Amino acid sequence: MGCQCGFWDPLSGLPLFCLVLGRLASHTGPGVCVCVCVFTGRDWGPGQGQHNPLPLALHQHCSNTNSGGNTRTNDYWDLRPEVKAASYSLSLAMAEPERWTSRGDGEVTLRMGESGFAAEPPLTVDQMFKTAVERFGSYTALGWKEGEQTKTMNYQEYYQACRTAAKSFLKLGLERYHGVGILGFNSAEWFISDIAAIMAGGFAVGIYTTNSPEACQYLAENCKANIIVVENHKQLQKILQVQDKLPHLKAIIQYKDALKEKRPNLYTWVEFMELGRDESNSQLDDIIATQKPNQCCTLIYTSGTTGQPKGVMLSHDNLTWTAFAVGRHVRLTEATKSQEIVVSYLPLSHIAAQMVDIWVTMKVGGATYFAQPDALKGSLVNTMREVRPTAFMGVPRVWEKMQEKMKSVGAKSSTVRRKVAVWAKGVGLKTNLSKMNQTPVNYRLAKKLVFRKVRKALGLDRCTKCYTGAAPITKDTLEFFLSLDIPVYELYGMSESTGPHTISLPNAFRLTSVGKLIPGCETKIHSPDQEGNGEICFWGRHVFMGYLNQADKTEDALDAEGWLHSGDLGKHDDNGFLFITGRIKELIITAGGENIPPVPIEDAVKEAVSLVSNAMLIGDKRKFLAMLLTIKCQVNGDTGAPEDELTPEAVELCRKLGSNATRVSEIAGGRDRVIHAAIQEGINRVNENATSNAQRIQKWIILDQDFSITGGELGPTMKLKRPVVMKMYKEQVEHFYKEVVTPSTPDNSLPPK
Repeated sequence: MGCQCGFWDPLSGLPLFCLVLGRLASHTGPGVCVCVCVFTGRDWGPGQGQHNPLPLALHQHCSNTNSGGNTRTNDYWDLRPEVKAASYSLSLAMAEPERWTSRGDGEVTLRMGESGFAAEPPLTVDQMFKTAVERFGSYTALGWKEGEQTKTMNYQEYYQACRTAAKSFLKLGLERYHGVGILGFNSAEWFISDIAAIMAGGFAVGIYTTNSPEACQYLAENCKANIIVVENHKQLQKILQVQDKLPHLKAIIQYKDALKEKRPNLYTWVEFMELGRDESNSQLDDIIATQKPNQCCTLIYTSGTTGQPKGVMLSHDNLTWTAFAVGRHVRLTEATKSQEIVVSYLPLSHIAAQMVDIWVTMKVGGATYFAQPDALKGSLVNTMREVRPTAFMGVPRVWEKMQEKMKSVGAKSSTVRRKVAVWAKGVGLKTNLSKMNQTPVNYRLAKKLVFRKVRKALGLDRCTKCYTGAAPITKDTLEFFLSLDIPVYELYGMSESTGPHTISLPNAFRLTSVGKLIPGCETKIHSPDQEGNGEICFWGRHVFMGYLNQADKTEDALDAEGWLHSGDLGKHDDNGFLFITGRIKELIITAGGENIPPVPIEDAVKEAVSLVSNAMLIGDKRKFLAMLLTIKCQVNGDTGAPEDELTPEAVELCRKLGSNATRVSEIAGGRDRVIHAAIQEGINRVNENATSNAQRIQKWIILDQDFSITGGELGPTMKLKRPVVMKMYKEQVEHFYKEVVTPSTPDNSLPPK
């Protein structure tokens, strides 16, 4: 009920209008009127009309006359708690949202533009999905293998499955703004659970399959998960171990394999889907109708190298606008013209995989085919050959593994085939780097003799868009694939920018650059130095809402103007290409005060010494730089743990250098003098190119085993966890700086861990 109380702002002389809460019908008799005053341009408070920090002044007044409520008292702020709560909720609803929030039920102001991509009308996830169904309903949306048989689901079936699952979630008690945790390998059930959670008004929350029970507990607690969807018995056990510590948890669903035991509130996927199949649509439709593009729908937990992961809140608009902008920018074709095909295998708890596999593909009516759970242990290439994707996203380690495998196979080829391959690669690299207007004859010949066969062997014969992101990739790997006529385009972004911010394109490509801006976004280099290096800041509709329940961390990431500070260092060249030069938190500041980004030096060592798998530079607050090195070795197919045996490529390199080593343990700690000398020679070459003496590597050591996710040195996207490595190898690091003599020969070996 609205009313005009007859209150006037003493400073402007303009009337104040109020909305009456409660059941009071008028001011014609004795009673209490509880009002929320709304005055554009000024907040009016009790007493002398002073200005208040609140967006809306809340006051209470009493009237014992029939004069329209003009009698005022001084106890305006003496509100009952329930009135305060109601008044505050109403004032929030009427005020324009801020650019960020840390509240799960909060809203934000979208960073809309006046024209171009940034002016695209905002959509909810359901609205985007409905449009996809209307346009691509009969086209294949999802595909997977069951034994030797390929199963598919079209867009109409996909949408209905998501609605059914959403109704099942609601029947199990999913509350608004509570999480649905999803713990398992990529599958149709993963996608359906994710989208259904959003439709039902909850949060879709991916959980890394490598997480410990304690890590799963933290995420489930943080997002107040009502339901957790697990892949199999192994993942189920993690949740059962911490179930008693999860007060919000109401149900668990297992989507693969038969249940090994029956428990209350534990469901198979079939049982779960049956719960909602015959439920009325009204509750779900009502929830969907209240959803707004500027509300949170997905939480991406940062894999972070330090501290507990933060819940990155992504809005409907973050997902739907980024999907639109990326699809349009990289010129994906819609299914009505030619359907795009992708292979889903990267962790869906990471935004890069979600954006490519779920959202961008949905926007253009593409088809997503699921790889096998052992994809990264060797089976991915089989899926690639079967599916033959038109676009492929690989983290750097995936491209590096392909490179190592191809080099290993190449080493076993006949002399003639090796010579042809070397010649063709030289032509391929030269052609792609020169970007000549006319394609030379020798390139066409090389394509026929080598390139087509290589692409077919990798399952990339119809792939026109190969991407890499989520971690730095070496120039050596980029040039290797470029020489095979497979340009790998770098993209750059973060969870907090809903994935990509810049992307390389066929017509806008520079080696080692992460490309140019996605239209509708902006980049600012904050506090650049003389060379133009500074912190990279983002602006656009892809910028996240905030960190769930962490206002302080959100304010650290977003400045007062709403720019997202990435923490990465970079610069632009004259043509607008962005180059990443380091990370602020990773910067090594030596005892002499010199700032040194470690990644370029680490990459240079890996390029100079092909035997090296991982390299980590050390020297913060120290007198000189040192380095921890690991050697390329075999990986256990079941656990992903590094093994002692060298890779075939590493064994071949050892033979060429004159070493008979076949194991890491024969090399680590300086045990193999030939290999030690070869590594020192490579480091000497890197040091020769150092920009200053402070940037030279003075000491190094080969560790007993390679870094890995299972070992804890690498994050889920293969990013190096520097603080973890420093802690694990503290003894070796301290040993570097105990000795007075600086090693420069193989005689100065250091003890292994």
